[in-house]
This record gives sequence, structure tokens and C-alpha cells, in this order.
Amino acid sequence: MNILDFYKGKKIFVTGHTGFKGSWLCKILLMSGADVTGYSLSPETEPNLFDMAEIEGEMTSIIGDVRDYESLKKAFDECNPEIVFHLAAQPIVLKSYEDPKYTYETNIMGTVNLLECIRQSKGVKSFLNVTTDKVYENNGDGFTFVESDKLDGYDPYSNSKSCSELVTHSYFKSFLRDRKISVSTARAGNVIGGGDFAENRIIPDCVRACVNNEKIIIRNPYSIRPFQHVLEPIFVYLMIAAEQYIDFSKSDSYNVGPDSEDCITTGKLADIFCKAWGDNVEWVNICKKTPYEAEFLKLDCEKLKDTFNWQPVWNIEKAVEKVVEFTKEYYSGTSVSEIMEKQIKEYLGEKNV
Repeated sequence: MNILDFYKGKKIFVTGHTGFKGSWLCKILLMSGADVTGYSLSPETEPNLFDMAEIEGEMTSIIGDVRDYESLKKAFDECNPEIVFHLAAQPIVLKSYEDPKYTYETNIMGTVNLLECIRQSKGVKSFLNVTTDKVYENNGDGFTFVESDKLDGYDPYSNSKSCSELVTHSYFKSFLRDRKISVSTARAGNVIGGGDFAENRIIPDCVRACVNNEKIIIRNPYSIRPFQHVLEPIFVYLMIAAEQYIDFSKSDSYNVGPDSEDCITTGKLADIFCKAWGDNVEWVNICKKTPYEAEFLKLDCEKLKDTFNWQPVWNIEKAVEKVVEFTKEYYSGTSVSEIMEKQIKEYLGEKNV
């Protein structure tokens, strides 16, 4: 399937469109010729990718809170979408410890509110809830998770996304399945890519340090994570939503991650970044006590590969290379919109080889 051809002219509703992933997703949808409506809070960082990408004028962008059902429903009904992507969330583990109430309200009731909009809609054919690879009960014993494993994230963020999964499953079985509205959840995380300015994320921290001529500080270099470039899960989301639009039987839950060799420590990721950046940059290990976060996380993605004949395109070295390329081009004055389009086309070109 040619993803860009499929989405041409289709009405799409995206929550969380002003975020890092949401901005990349909307950019691709707009390149395809889709009719896109986004609903989200204002961007959290300054600078931020959504403004830098200059896509607001090409879509309907509504600033609102997914906890506000009336506002969400008004925007949703005016869009009358065929396909819905749910990315709105409080996505930071450390922040979830600082404000668990807000995290649960956003990640659970935000999902409920959106599913209520879908339940009462007449046009939706495909819904994808983007959750996280942290939804599983993780004892840190080196276990590789499959989709049938127990959902029970430890920290408030991970746990709230586990609950979002359960809410989605219930709405599907209770209301949407009989109407043949396709519903899937995608469990991805630890994405890297150009334009991410979030706090407490390893690659944005590395970029900030280099731009400011400072040493890179890594707070926990021994954690193992399935790192991948942001375009990998974004194109998987587009693929799942499109395939299940056509074939209802594709509705399911899917792990989205890299091949096993790209499940590496944060220290190794920092090594790769320093090599790609050049200029003799280096990182230092400053272990400080932080709230609990699982040391080991790895996904089994065979179900995704078997169902959709999917394979990752960019390995971790290429992913980091693309982050460095994006950053240096941005600081040299190149249009972010141009950089994004170039990298999207490069990814699609390699994907089709």
C-alpha cells in the first residue's frame, strides 16, 4: 500500500497534534493531501516543532484540553472524521510522579472522552490509540514483552497508559466492534528525532549540551530501551490505521519497536550520538536518585511484522545521524519544514527499496 496515496482527501482527526510525534504525523498527512484537524494543548516547549514546521495554516488546529469533553466533541463533530489518531497524553514519567492526578485525568479520561466522541459518531471507520511500550508489568528481569502479557505499568504515567489500553478494549468490545469500527492500540516509546525539545529525554539533553558547548550529562547510562527514529512508529501508525480501515480483522494491539540489536543502553546511545556529532564531544555519568523507572525494556514485534509484513527501516546509528543532521541544518538556517520533508522522502525511498 502507498500510504500517501491512501490518505489523500481523507478526513483525519489527531489529538496531541502540537506535540513532537503529532507534528511529524501531521506533516506526513498534509504531504499526502489529507484533510487534517488537530486538537491539543498549546506546545509545551519553546522552541517547538509544531511552530517550526509551519503547518498550522495547512490544517484546522484547535487548542483544547482532552479532559474538556464538550470542547473536544464540538471539534470532533465539526471535523466528522473517517480516521482518528489519539496521541494526546501527559507523556513524561518524572512529571507523572510530580503530578499524578493530572496524568491520570489526561491519559485515562482523555481517552474516555475521545472514545465517547467516536461512539456517537457516524463516520469513523478506523481508530488508533497510541499508548507506550511501558504498559506492561515490568519486574526488570530482562523479559521481552509480547502483546498478551499483563498490563500493569508501575509509575503513574505507565499505569495510566495501561488503563487507557483497557478503556479502549472495553469500548471496542462494548460499542464499536458490532458497528465494524476498527480499533487498535500501538505500544511504542523511546523515539528520537529532530525537533524534540522535551526535558528529561536523552537525545534532546544531548543536543542542548552540544549547542551550549557543555558536557553531556547522563543520569542513568545502564537502562536498556528500544530506541527508534520517530518516523518508524509514525509510519507504523499510518499503516495500521489504513490497513484496518480496509480490513476490520486487523484490529488489535501491536508492539512497535526496533530490532533487538537496537535495544541498547542509554550510555551506548550517548556514545553513538557523540560519534555522530563530532567535535570531540563527550558525556559524563552523574547517577542521581530519581523516582523508580524500569531498568530493562524490550519488545517482541513479531506480531506487527507478521500481520503487516513490516520491517524497521533506519537502525539506531542512522536514526541518531538523522537527529544530528536535522539539528545542524536547523541551526545553520535551513527551514525546518524543508528538513522534515527531505527526511520523510528519504525514509520512504529507503522503505521502498
